[in-house]
Amino acid sequence: MSNSLSAAAMLAVLTLFYAACTVHPYARTNKMYRKQSRVLLKEIRRRPEQDSLMPPKEHTETINFNLRKPNYVIIHYTAQNSCEQTLRTFTVTHSQVSAHYVICKDGTVHHMLNDYLRAWHAGNSRWGNSSDINSSSIGIEIDNNGLEPYTNFQIYSLLRVLEKLKTRYNIPEANFIGHSDIAPGRKIDPGRAFPWALLAASRYGLWYDTTGVEVPPGFNAMQALRIIGYSVQDTASAIRSFKLHFVQNDSTEVLNEQDHKILTDLMRKY
Repeated sequence: MSNSLSAAAMLAVLTLFYAACTVHPYARTNKMYRKQSRVLLKEIRRRPEQDSLMPPKEHTETINFNLRKPNYVIIHYTAQNSCEQTLRTFTVTHSQVSAHYVICKDGTVHHMLNDYLRAWHAGNSRWGNSSDINSSSIGIEIDNNGLEPYTNFQIYSLLRVLEKLKTRYNIPEANFIGHSDIAPGRKIDPGRAFPWALLAASRYGLWYDTTGVEVPPGFNAMQALRIIGYSVQDTASAIRSFKLHFVQNDSTEVLNEQDHKILTDLMRKY
C-alpha cells in the first residue's frame, strides 16, 4: 500500500514538475496581445476631445453607439506548410500579416484576434465599393499550401465558425467570399480545390443555377462582373478570379456562353 502511495506521490510530483517546465510557446506574444488590447481599451474609454475654438461649458457625450461590426468574411489559404508555421508568422511583428481565425488540418481552430479588431489579411483589395476590406471583414486562414485538398475536419470546423459569424454579426449571405475575389491578379486563394458550392448550400456565399437562364441581348460580361463585386480594371484577372470561384475546372481567360449564363444568374442575385 505504501509503495503504491509512494508511486502515486512520485507521479504527482513529476506531473507538477513537467507542467512547471512546460511553457506555452506563444506565452510572450499572448502577453503582447493583452497589452495591445489594454492600450486600445484605454483609447476607447477616453472622453471625446473638444475640437471647437469655443468649448462648451458642459461636456456632453452621446449614449447611442456600439462597436463597429464586420460585414464580410474573407477566406484564405495560408500558402504555408503547417499550422505551426502560420502561427509563428502571425506572432512576429516583421510579417505584418494576421487573421482572426486559423484552421488547422485536424480541424483545430485558433481564434487569434477579437472579431471587432482589425486584422491585416486583405491587403490592397476591393469588392464593389469597399476598398478598405480589412476594416470591414473577418479573415479566416485555412492551413493549406495551395497544392493540396482541404480536409473534412477543416471544412467542418469552417462551417461551424461561419455559422457563428453569420448569426452573431448578421453578415449577408453574399458577403462570404475569397481572397482571390477581392484581389484579382494578386491572389488566387483559397484556390480551385475550395468547395464554394458546398458553402453556398449552407448559405455562406451565393451560387448559381443556370436552369432556364437566358442571356439577354447585348449582354455585357464586364458589367456583370462589376455588379457582382469584382474589380474589372484588369479584365483578364477579373475573369480568372471569377472562374477560381465559380467555374473551377476552367483556367482560361475567355468567357463562353455557359459563363454568360452563370454571370446572368449571379448578377440578379447580387
